[in-house]
Amino acid sequence: MKKSILLSLSVATLIVIASFSAVGLNNQSFVSLACEAEGGIVDKTPSEAFKVKIVFKNTGKTEGTWSVNIAFEGEVWTWSGTPQTLTLKPSKTKALTWNGTVPSNAPIDSVARLIVYYNDSFTALDWWIHVISSAELTITSSTVE
Repeated sequence: MKKSILLSLSVATLIVIASFSAVGLNNQSFVSLACEAEGGIVDKTPSEAFKVKIVFKNTGKTEGTWSVNIAFEGEVWTWSGTPQTLTLKPSKTKALTWNGTVPSNAPIDSVARLIVYYNDSFTALDWWIHVISSAELTITSSTVE
């Protein structure tokens, strides 16, 4: 009985380790995505400009060329950048930037997540745009009688 429990526990542990290894690869064998920050939520108003900078590294052993693009994708609004071609020698890095604007019809309190597309793969990064109102209420006077 103890042997079968120990064997089952060992098999379960190996499955968990293998699944974490597979998730960690996430189709990034061609290029490593390295961000200057880990991610976050950026508040923007409809029609407000934003800038995305991503540092890429070729972790392979030969020079490679990739078609790279980004998008912010949410349930109610999306934005797509312009594709760029990236060529890197082994172990070299390069930063690419995209400039965009939150769609004017993006609903207040909606969010969209940054997705990086390269060749036939994609990676969802932990960057989000949260749409906020540009309206601000200020009290200019008051009276009490």
